[in-house]
Amino acid sequence: MVFSRRFFLTVAGAGVLTSGLSLQTRAQTLPSALNARDLGVETGGGDQTAALQRAIDQAAAKQLPLFLPGGDYAVSNITLPSGLQLIGVPGQSVLSYDGGGGLLSANGSRNISLRGLVLKGNMLDLSRSALFVAQDAARLSLQDCRIYDSSANCISLRSVSGRIDNCELAQARKAALFSIDANGLIITANHVHDCDNNGILVWRSQKSEDGTIVSQNRIENIATVDGGSGQNGNGINIFRAHNVMASQNRISDCAFSAVRSNAGSACQIIGNSCSRIKEVALYAEFGFEGAVIAQNIVEDAAAGVSITNFNNGGRLGVCANNIIRNLFVREGEEDLRGIGIGVEADTLVSGNLVENAPRIGIALGWGKYMRDVSATNNIVRKSRIGIAASISQGAGKALIANNLISGSKTHAIAGFDYGKTLSQDLIDSANAAAFDNLRISGNVVS
Repeated sequence: MVFSRRFFLTVAGAGVLTSGLSLQTRAQTLPSALNARDLGVETGGGDQTAALQRAIDQAAAKQLPLFLPGGDYAVSNITLPSGLQLIGVPGQSVLSYDGGGGLLSANGSRNISLRGLVLKGNMLDLSRSALFVAQDAARLSLQDCRIYDSSANCISLRSVSGRIDNCELAQARKAALFSIDANGLIITANHVHDCDNNGILVWRSQKSEDGTIVSQNRIENIATVDGGSGQNGNGINIFRAHNVMASQNRISDCAFSAVRSNAGSACQIIGNSCSRIKEVALYAEFGFEGAVIAQNIVEDAAAGVSITNFNNGGRLGVCANNIIRNLFVREGEEDLRGIGIGVEADTLVSGNLVENAPRIGIALGWGKYMRDVSATNNIVRKSRIGIAASISQGAGKALIANNLISGSKTHAIAGFDYGKTLSQDLIDSANAAAFDNLRISGNVVS
């Protein structure tokens, strides 16, 4: 195949075949790209809002990229029109929020691309929800940007499609990224850190399909300054959003959960690495149908996996092939945790390895809230109780089979009622026969 000069210009403009070039060099090779300096945008010259807005509008009208050279530009309340391509020098082209409302916004725009920019909030008050706000925007692209020092969120999106790639989102008093009612969003390979309440939020205003993909992000140091019982302190928080995938993320040092899905059906939490999580690391709760939590590693958490709230319609899950180890008890709190895996209804627990759970390795049911659960082919090591299943009045069926349970301190298998152990060790078939809602067979104890 023979490639024309026009082909190479086209792919260069799309960022293809330029991996060895800086963004500044890449921008200079774009055909007919505009330079913001040539259009009157200056550094160190006071408020540049009017000058930058004119340059942006001119570039979008001409359907040309706009290059922003390195330097600090004091601006506020910039509006981004459809078709804008704004390209900076990574770490050097700084849009510094000057107060008075917000920094960047896009409303109803299409095909906006921001690359290589720094958005600095200076912790100044925002009347908007974030430094960058987009609503009803399609095919939005943020790449290689740093957004930090926000007095609210770093990014807020409503009814947006597109992607957020390879950005650093940090030092927000609320969340790094808040998306609600997405229309096809990919959030990948970002570094999210040092936020006061949450990392990445994927929400819907009502229960409905969302389909956002959150993958390969590094998320760390997420606090819970505003308090609450789980709405804050999460690396990834999914709320009422169905068909969301959270995969292959590295999440550490969260005040509550690494990934928490509340009322999100058909949710997949797969292949994440989680450590130093102060509550349940991986959580599917409240009014969901369908959750797959598989192939994750959890270390140093108050609990590993919870698939719960059958009393509110939470049901239908798979918890498989996870490694969960070195859990802890939260001393002085009513909810102590210290449980490796806890499930309640219509859920398969298989192929997991749980080690060093100070209370229970695998807990099946909670009081009468247990129905059709199965724990098979798991390894549970060095837990106080290996596997516990509800024997409360009204509890449904549980199958406990072909597990290897090693080094349990009190019971290999126990019957419990709302957390209180009420049986002898059920590894003894004579003891197990007293509870007709349990089927126990083929387990190996050492």
